Amino acid sequence: MRTLIKDIINKEGESVELKGWVNVRRDHGKLIFIDLRDRSGICQVVFLPFSAAYEAAKELRSEWVVRLVGKINRRPKGMENPAMGEAGNFEIQAEQLEILNKAETLPISIDTDGYEIGEDVRMKYRYLDLRRARLQKNIRKRSKVIKFIRYFLTEKDFIEIETPILGKSTPEGARDYLVPSRLHPGDFYALPQSPQQYKQLLMVAGFERYFQIARCFRDEDTRGDRQPEFTQLDLEMSFVNREDVMALNEELIIGLVKNIFPEKKIQEIPFPRITFKESMEKYGADRPDLRKDKNDNNLLAFVWVIDFPFFEKMENGNWTFSHNPFSAPKNDFIEDFKNENNIENILSTQYDIVLNGLEIGGGSIRNYKKELLEKTFNILGYKDLSQFNHMLQALEFGAPPHGGIAFGMDRLMAILLNEPNIRETIAFSKTGDGRDLMMETPSKISNEQLKELKIKIEE
Repeated sequence: MRTLIKDIINKEGESVELKGWVNVRRDHGKLIFIDLRDRSGICQVVFLPFSAAYEAAKELRSEWVVRLVGKINRRPKGMENPAMGEAGNFEIQAEQLEILNKAETLPISIDTDGYEIGEDVRMKYRYLDLRRARLQKNIRKRSKVIKFIRYFLTEKDFIEIETPILGKSTPEGARDYLVPSRLHPGDFYALPQSPQQYKQLLMVAGFERYFQIARCFRDEDTRGDRQPEFTQLDLEMSFVNREDVMALNEELIIGLVKNIFPEKKIQEIPFPRITFKESMEKYGADRPDLRKDKNDNNLLAFVWVIDFPFFEKMENGNWTFSHNPFSAPKNDFIEDFKNENNIENILSTQYDIVLNGLEIGGGSIRNYKKELLEKTFNILGYKDLSQFNHMLQALEFGAPPHGGIAFGMDRLMAILLNEPNIRETIAFSKTGDGRDLMMETPSKISNEQLKELKIKIEE
């Protein structure tokens, strides 16, 4: 039975079976050493002359995959390797060696942090890039964060519900990715920019507390630290006000940092609040960086930004929404909203959470009455509301007051892991212009596929 490297500390004097990769091989006179790596850690293995395993070990090279059996011995005092953790206090005296697979010389080095290697090359060989210790740590930490979030919200009586990936194209602030329908030629699905409408419909359905680790898609122009597909923590709650939503999410974030990133210090608890107007006047941005020491990588300055303008005027003189059209106005502005008066001064129930000068999440209390949502679309100048029929109709059947938030998990992880960009926290990331260099996508499709979809490409 296979033993993981992290467990050898409890098996001194025993013979165990290990499987993994050759991290490095060293010849010291007649002795051969390798550092063996598996998902749990690294340990040193020694091959003694004249043993059955010794001859096979002569041809070992880095990144070969091996199975070996050996006896666990404590290393002599002063010869321990603290870089290997507790496993560095032991070594394996090899008795058997089986080469499971050989490896060609790797096209990129994986024994460094990788920052010195061109990103295009790293992304082309991402399955190798992910072997480096830094990225292994990042992806494993991300998994722990997701696990913590699921446990926290489940304990708060939320249920996790998956919403559709193939949905309807509606205006939500960015271009949709469109998917042609073979069975309904000329019709298209859209990939979700967020689960916004579905999660509100779940509130109408009576689930009251929903969350999802959601995949989202936006067809944006080239942006350095954006991805065409990204991950949100998405949640929605019924019978709540702004304070309820903010309090729960503040508790979630504080618990997450304390349990998974104990080396981090949150500058101020409870998180401070600032209005959009105050932030723009004082900091010139709606994402203020409130850190008292910006050289401290472990300092986290959270701040809630509230009281955003509901509408913004475009260059053509028309109104657009500042965040999304489904937010509700603050109670003080309900009458102005209904009468389409004082539009430029109407404040929304939107709230953003900012960390170290970057927006990591945002949400609002929603427009849960049909007539108010219709008023939003009227102000925005929409003549045809048929694309929103499903939402407008749903609000006629006893929709409860509700609100929620969505966190950008990629950006949050990048900050918590002290990484320079979100691509370092995503297993298989894309370039800023949306290309996957490893899979060589986007790519052309065959004429036969185009014919099936009733699509013709114009030169």
